[in-house]
Amino acid sequence: MHVAIIGNGVSGITAARYIRKLSDHKITVISSESDYFFSRTALMYIYMGHMRLKDTQPYEDWFWSKNRIELLKDHVQEVNFSNNLLKMQTGPPVRYDKLIIAVGSSSNKFGWPGQDLDRVQGLYSLQDLQLMEQYSQGLRRAVIVGGGLIGIEMAEMLHSRHIPVTLLVREKSFWDIVMPAEESAMINRHILEHGIDLRLGTELKEIIDDGSGKACGVVTNLEEEIDCQLVGLTAGVHPNVDFLRDNQLVIQKGILVDDFLQTNIPNVFAIGDCAQMENPKPGRRPVEAIWYTGRMMGEVVAYNICGQQVPYDPGIWFNSAKFLDIEYQVYGEMPATVPEGQSTFYWEHPGGKSSIRINYETQTQHVKGFNFMGTRFRHEVCEKWIVEKTPIKEVLMNFAMANFDPEFYKEYHQNICQEYEKISGQVMTSTKSRNWNQVFEFIK
Repeated sequence: MHVAIIGNGVSGITAARYIRKLSDHKITVISSESDYFFSRTALMYIYMGHMRLKDTQPYEDWFWSKNRIELLKDHVQEVNFSNNLLKMQTGPPVRYDKLIIAVGSSSNKFGWPGQDLDRVQGLYSLQDLQLMEQYSQGLRRAVIVGGGLIGIEMAEMLHSRHIPVTLLVREKSFWDIVMPAEESAMINRHILEHGIDLRLGTELKEIIDDGSGKACGVVTNLEEEIDCQLVGLTAGVHPNVDFLRDNQLVIQKGILVDDFLQTNIPNVFAIGDCAQMENPKPGRRPVEAIWYTGRMMGEVVAYNICGQQVPYDPGIWFNSAKFLDIEYQVYGEMPATVPEGQSTFYWEHPGGKSSIRINYETQTQHVKGFNFMGTRFRHEVCEKWIVEKTPIKEVLMNFAMANFDPEFYKEYHQNICQEYEKISGQVMTSTKSRNWNQVFEFIK
């Protein structure tokens, strides 16, 4: 049996690896982006000089032939689902028995005048990175449009080369559609302290053409004109599925799949950013453009293709990111506003660079979610507290067990317990330091 995989990101490559572990099927991975799989999340570190492209490739070049995974660098122009045939841009057609579509995302564009000019780009692919490198030569100022994770990543990249950056964010506070108010305000302060020109409540109206098809500035919704030689469009991404529309494949925002990642067409599966769950699990979104969910989907689809029925279940929501040098982790339910029937406990360090938030059910006191800024807490411990519906008082009394900061970092568990004691009126005692045996026993 021949399994063809369109896309060599983490989803497609994980699927290929697990299919090889589980079977002797012929595997072909097709991508026009790069010769070899690389870590997309590390693109920024190539630009910043911390890594080279080859440092982001987890496998040696010989890995693919040794494991009999054929890599085909070409672009799929069209899929003929009736005849199980892939029409290629340069090479001959590829016939398959089973197909995995793992084509990822594309940067959003919203019809802005000038959005297709030169020196206007998103930040998703290796080609985007190469363009950014090219446009950075002699760059005097950049304007970035969008206040999400890609926007702050692009700002940090340019800032590392001392290139002035203006960041246009349409919301009143950075990422306030996701972050509670206090954490969002912390990010605002941090961005400004780094010398990045943050413009809140400001939208892009138009990108100005210099007369030769290149961007030379922007006009905002406040009618302000800002000169620049690079415009970064980072207002989110969408599933990269336009080339698959207008055929029998059912596509809404993404390619619709069932619990086993099967599309409406027999022997055709979709995974990663381009897949949309028909029945997402509680607390999960239909489309999740996240690295770890793509990896999980790749493993699950391999089992299903190899005859072992395994439903996709990503479990309790979690994610992590970085806002310049403030790390961020979220576990469980943590919306921007506290849901009805829940309460929240928030502690912020006096220095304003780290904070802890715990949401919990008001009546039962069971924890529902955690937000950590500028501090690290162990995923397995926090997830177990959520699964086991642990009361917030018990969580705080054992908070040291979850701490994952480096060994000699100052710990604030006593301060946090004292803050909760003040708010709740309950008498608190807490573990004074981490006990690794206790941690390992707890998460076993």
